Amino acid sequence: MHSTEYTIHSVRHTEKRTTHMHWSQVLLIVLLTIVITITGTYWVLKTYIFTTTFTPISLNAKEEETLRTKLDALGYKRGLSSHTNEARMYTAEGIEHDEIDGSGFLNPERYSEKNAPREISFTERELNALLAKNTDLAKKLAIDLDDNLVSAKLLVPFEADFPVLGGKTLRFNTGIGMTYQNEKPVIVLKGASIMGVPIPNAWLGGLKNIDLVEEFGADPGFWKSFSEGIENIQVTAGQITIKLKE
Repeated sequence: MHSTEYTIHSVRHTEKRTTHMHWSQVLLIVLLTIVITITGTYWVLKTYIFTTTFTPISLNAKEEETLRTKLDALGYKRGLSSHTNEARMYTAEGIEHDEIDGSGFLNPERYSEKNAPREISFTERELNALLAKNTDLAKKLAIDLDDNLVSAKLLVPFEADFPVLGGKTLRFNTGIGMTYQNEKPVIVLKGASIMGVPIPNAWLGGLKNIDLVEEFGADPGFWKSFSEGIENIQVTAGQITIKLKE
């Protein structure tokens, strides 16, 4: 009789211990999951959402010389960096000194369109380098060029007293399709996102995946004038070329 009671008691004790160990394991798994989730979320927020700055593009000497030549052709004369070897002198406004007379005034020049460039071409690195050298946007804006698509990443910092997001920096992304078809440019808003979440088309005014030139170019205004002044647009991986009409 006593043996039977002892056996039953041992079995019950074992069941309780087994049950207790089972819930301990579950609790441990839950805690580990929470820790991993928090750590992963923090990393995503820190890396992709609340990013503070981008790393500005820095061109090598050959790339800077190529960009300088393009800017010179467009009438922009400012130097890009200190490690270029070109011995040109510029004013603070980017005007070459040989355009200034002895009295400090700009030399007059007869207007002519002969041999004037009508094609503008920049690489992705050149565009981002221009941001880095000439504006304070280099660490807040980055441009990507791909086939028929121009994409941009923009970091928007919020003031410290802003509700919830105070002191944080949000990431905005957008994509714009660019090509030239049927003798006119095609400009299409592919979409926009905040913190990686796509903005609904309704919030974008229903403009997503709509040719803006086709939609608004028939009426007088920016899109009509823009369309009539473009002879060709070509966007490829890392390169954009725009040819203007006479």
